[in-house]
Amino acid sequence: MIIGYARVSSSDQSLSRQIKELEEYGCEKIFTEKQSGKNFVDRKIYQNLREKLRFGDVLVVHDLSRFGRNKQEIKDEWESLIKDGIDIVVLNMPILDTTKYKDLQGVGQLISDLTLSLLSWMVDEERQRIKIAQKQGIEIAKKQGKYKGRKRKYHSNAKGKDKIIYEEIIKEIVEGTSIMDIHRRTGVARSTIYKIKQDL
Repeated sequence: MIIGYARVSSSDQSLSRQIKELEEYGCEKIFTEKQSGKNFVDRKIYQNLREKLRFGDVLVVHDLSRFGRNKQEIKDEWESLIKDGIDIVVLNMPILDTTKYKDLQGVGQLISDLTLSLLSWMVDEERQRIKIAQKQGIEIAKKQGKYKGRKRKYHSNAKGKDKIIYEEIIKEIVEGTSIMDIHRRTGVARSTIYKIKQDL
């Protein structure tokens, strides 16, 4: 059986484009899910689909990100599907179509290796895009006078629990406790403790 899986990350996103492509491919049954791609465990629809997949079935997705965003989890899931005799078709990456390589010995492993390479590239590209966007956003905010940097959590005017922790850090510093020991006792980052000490 040819089974499609369509997923978006939030309830306000549309599945229609993915469903249309899966129908055009010839999927006999399509599972749809609106759930974050953070991990497989939280995706109940996918887990239900996975239980129904049998040897010789074909799982079709629009792109690799429909599986998720975690490189290791996607690698493990890909290998698990192949081990169970289930073919995988990724519509926007035609080379990732295991149905094409059944008679070519060793190509299955090549496809798995290629998948990992593609995933690594995707993860790195996404991370770089986020870092660049953040940097550009900070630069713009600085020019507009809106960027004040990260707000300090532990300081003399802090409230509640943060105030108690701040006073404990001050007490330990005055008593001569090492930065590492203060870090272990309070769980506060050493860089933050160093800054508090410098302020003193």
